[in-house]
Amino acid sequence: MTTAPTLLPPRHDRSAHLDRGAPTDLVLVAHGTRDAAGAATSHRIREAVAAQLPGVHVELAYVDVQEPRVAQVVAARAAAGRRVAVVPLLLSMGYHVQVDVLGAVAPHALAATSGALGPHPLLVQALIERLVQGGAKPGDAIVLAAAGSSRPQAAADAKAVAALLARRWPGRVGVGFGASASPTVPAAVAAARAWRACRTGRAVVASYLIGEGFFHDRLREAGADLVTDPLAEHPAVIELITHRYADARAHLDEVTRATG
Repeated sequence: MTTAPTLLPPRHDRSAHLDRGAPTDLVLVAHGTRDAAGAATSHRIREAVAAQLPGVHVELAYVDVQEPRVAQVVAARAAAGRRVAVVPLLLSMGYHVQVDVLGAVAPHALAATSGALGPHPLLVQALIERLVQGGAKPGDAIVLAAAGSSRPQAAADAKAVAALLARRWPGRVGVGFGASASPTVPAAVAAARAWRACRTGRAVVASYLIGEGFFHDRLREAGADLVTDPLAEHPAVIELITHRYADARAHLDEVTRATG
């Protein structure tokens, strides 16, 4: 008998611990896109995070395509004498996190980054809810579709999330990449179809992307029966961002104490 996907208990407000420490600005770093819907998603995320962190200055920056770039924003906040926590809206430790984000933070003593959002169980929660919302059923074969990166750590991070999802989704879970890693999403969908040939269910792509844009558009061409919406401003994503902000701010608190 096929069982339903496992859902976490309702999330609780964990913002009380954010009241400690010196004021710290938050810079959210999106990839950047020419897609209007994808750009709007980044702004909705910023608005949702700001609503969860009253009194915190929350600003958007980008690593590609759009302006302002992350180095420019961090430098401006630091020059104004502000502490800066940088949280990438990027799901894996790829090139942009390891080079662009770290490079923007490194020159400034009172700037710190949390690193990528994933892997994390809250992202799996968001994926499962997007799957259910999109019409996926227990027994469907799932392909976790990540953007891909030239950095091996990014692929490892995506596979770690797929493994977490496999523990909670009642069906096969594989992974595919949009670029720079293998298997490709179409190849992973083909493998999912081969698996389901002797079982019930469909091949479903779970979009492991923050927003709309080039990579998400390509997912619709991969041959799956269903493609979920991006994670976008899902409440679990917003909660995770506040946790990453708290982590970066705690690091800055330690730096402040150490330097007197």
